[in-house]
Amino acid sequence: MYEIKLRKDVFLPRERLLNDGAAQLSNQELLAILLRTGTKQSSVIEIATKIINNLNNLAEFKELSIQELQQVSGIGQVKAIELKAMIELGKRITQAEYLKEHQILSSERIAKKMMLEFGDKKQEHLVALYLDTQNRVIQQKVVFIGGVRRSIAESREILHYACRTMATSLIIVHNHPSGVPQPSESDISFTEKLHRSCQDLGIILLDHIIVGQRRYYSFREKDRILTNG
Repeated sequence: MYEIKLRKDVFLPRERLLNDGAAQLSNQELLAILLRTGTKQSSVIEIATKIINNLNNLAEFKELSIQELQQVSGIGQVKAIELKAMIELGKRITQAEYLKEHQILSSERIAKKMMLEFGDKKQEHLVALYLDTQNRVIQQKVVFIGGVRRSIAESREILHYACRTMATSLIIVHNHPSGVPQPSESDISFTEKLHRSCQDLGIILLDHIIVGQRRYYSFREKDRILTNG
């Protein structure tokens, strides 16, 4: 009689995914599938585990640069590029889920989507969401990106596209590169001016949302300016 000892890697991540489904795999196993191969010194699971263990949480993975990924033994430039492409695709899928064939029913919902998209930008971006009578998104457009000469958009730029798309309402979102979404006096003045301009054209300004990386500020939720129309 003799005992057969199975190696730990007999049930490889790919086979596990086929047999059990992707949801049953650990973070390390999913990453190992993307890495594909290990090195002479380390198995692909060991490399994946090393990467995951160096993170405080999985969300930090998207912040790793190509250069930082290449510092891990077993990850060359090609693998690092592939991982960054995978991260960006996953990010875009998540963003799309918030708006795909859904009505905009809350400021929180759109704020979460925009935090993913613009929360970590180093320049101020102002985005307009143009909506139909059912609060469905007709178009999402970056109207303005902050620069040296100007740091705020003009109402006419925003409303130009509202008229072109025949939008009945709109939501304005912009990011604060500092990460602190508290409105400035300029933000308040801009919102008041845009609100008046929208009223003149019969367009409803549903909200002006300011986003940081993990927090947001909604003028409508805070009972400010927009609650009267």
